[in-house]
Amino acid sequence: MKLAFIIDPIHQLDPCHDTSVALMEAAQILGHEVWITQANLLNVVDSKAWALLQQVELVPVELVEGRWIAANPWYKLSSSVLTPLESMDAVFMRTDPPVNDSYLYATYILDYVDQNKTLVINSPSGIRSANEKMYALQFTECIPETIVSADKEVIRSFVEAKGATVLKPLGNKAGEGILFLQSGDRNFNSIVELSTVQGRVPVMVQNYLPAAKEGDKRIILLNGEPIGALNRLSNGSDFRNNMATGGTVAQTQITPSEQKICALLAEKLRQDGLIFVGIDVIGGYLTEVNVTSPTGIREIDRLDGTHLGHQVIEWVEQKLNNPNYAVSS
Repeated sequence: MKLAFIIDPIHQLDPCHDTSVALMEAAQILGHEVWITQANLLNVVDSKAWALLQQVELVPVELVEGRWIAANPWYKLSSSVLTPLESMDAVFMRTDPPVNDSYLYATYILDYVDQNKTLVINSPSGIRSANEKMYALQFTECIPETIVSADKEVIRSFVEAKGATVLKPLGNKAGEGILFLQSGDRNFNSIVELSTVQGRVPVMVQNYLPAAKEGDKRIILLNGEPIGALNRLSNGSDFRNNMATGGTVAQTQITPSEQKICALLAEKLRQDGLIFVGIDVIGGYLTEVNVTSPTGIREIDRLDGTHLGHQVIEWVEQKLNNPNYAVSS
């Protein structure tokens, strides 16, 4: 197979952490061609999606005494070639948020890939419909109490009723801009004004879950089926558990209640073409559905001895050989 990955600049990626690298590495090990591009290098020519692609050759990371070790350099690139994306067997959209105008325009360009010829993961229309914070709101039976508003008084009323809350910008990633907000906070007005850009941009405010102190579980789903999980823990100086904010990770298991959450989401994810997804669960509550560039594979593989990247690529192989293939594990 020929696989294209739309990623952030490759020199900015961490081969010991980034799931995009793990997927590309798995594809190469399984004998497939791996090509890369960036969102700003996508084009529409003659009503078809094209990209300036480079073939990449990777040096796989090695697990040494419980740590991933990467070669230096860890990749080699070919010259760039302007290529129709339909010449690829599959295209992975793996650009990190924020989902801004440039990101949205990239998904519009990907609409011009004929999915009867080339599988796009995740579906561009699915990405557009699935804001990573708001997508969870349709599953009311498994989310914490939540509002979305730009109105200071609506937010104030919710915070006063709940006592302790978490405020989240709708378009950020990796814990960026997430704030702990409680009743009586003397900085309330400033926090809300800054977060909502003076009442012009809505934010999400959720009831604070004390179970967050025990960790924030990331569960990886492939075609709606959970294939692995890890627990993210705060470093002690920050209430956020995200790896990007200095949090640590620990081995974990997917509980029966979390299996039920996955089952609840599965059919909707498949309908929306959201094949590779990471959900966040705290204390049995679904808090986010990550569809743009969910991460965690490297950490899960290190802790559990798995090869989740291989499982994803093997699923793609099966899907391309049999379009009705639906079982991922």
